[in-house]
Amino acid sequence: MKTDTHGDKNSQLARRRLPPLSALRCFEAAARLESFTQAGATLHLTHGAISRAVRALEEDLGTPLFERRSQRVFLTAAGAELLHSVTQALDLIEHTASRLRAPAPEAPLVLSCEPTLLMRWLIPRMPGFYAEHPEVAIQLLAGGGPFSFHAGIDLAIRRNDFAWSRETQAHWLFDEAIGPVCRPERQADWTPAPKGTPSLTEQAPRLHSATRPQAWEQWLQLKQLPGAPSAQEQVFEHFYFSLQAAVAGLGLAIAPWQLVRDDLAGGLLGAPFGFVADGSAYYLLSPQAVDPDSATAKLLHWLRRQALP
Repeated sequence: MKTDTHGDKNSQLARRRLPPLSALRCFEAAARLESFTQAGATLHLTHGAISRAVRALEEDLGTPLFERRSQRVFLTAAGAELLHSVTQALDLIEHTASRLRAPAPEAPLVLSCEPTLLMRWLIPRMPGFYAEHPEVAIQLLAGGGPFSFHAGIDLAIRRNDFAWSRETQAHWLFDEAIGPVCRPERQADWTPAPKGTPSLTEQAPRLHSATRPQAWEQWLQLKQLPGAPSAQEQVFEHFYFSLQAAVAGLGLAIAPWQLVRDDLAGGLLGAPFGFVADGSAYYLLSPQAVDPDSATAKLLHWLRRQALP
């Protein structure tokens, strides 16, 4: 409802009597460039459109704003005064608009991670990272072994079982520790401990992975146990298949502690022999040194915290 009460935001008396705003924009460009032609080119208008806008502004204000001499235009005293005010107003509007505009979202960090570690360790913990750092976007890729930072990968998590280039920056995450795991209810049959020390029976089915074919042999050597084969053995194409087979009760699989820690905590798996360090470790790899204030630094610190017991 319109009123005539002075100070009321709906009052007709409170209406601003402004010159045509489009004309002010044309005037500012012409005054700044001292040319109607150049002003038109800047604003994608014709010379005639700029001239008509300035003329309308002069008629509205009742005073000339330019002196026109030799195809050039020069500000009058009134024009100079108006240009000062218009420039200040446009600068203020531009500054405010720039501050209010949402910043362009940063491109997500593309993180390549070994598939089993990605599936069983990293992905289940990622909600915690996003809760701590909602401003950081991570795109996860499954990949193992050698890779190239020139193939769209920003960071990679790898075990040091292959050589990487001298330029690659390696940031330690955790040491690998391995041991056999199986369903807790099968431990008494497959790893009896009559004198308090578990032993591995020949009847215990051993689960192997084609991607870590020497895992059982390596563990037996680390524990200084005889390397006699099991009466039952089964080989799976991928490491995560052998671990899932252990969860299902199909046998014992050699597992890194980080990959089965959640299953151990949940009672799905037992580790009768515990875990022993195998001399390898996982690293976050980057193409250059990590800026302490960067998204990569936040990710690195978070990953190291997740790896703690």
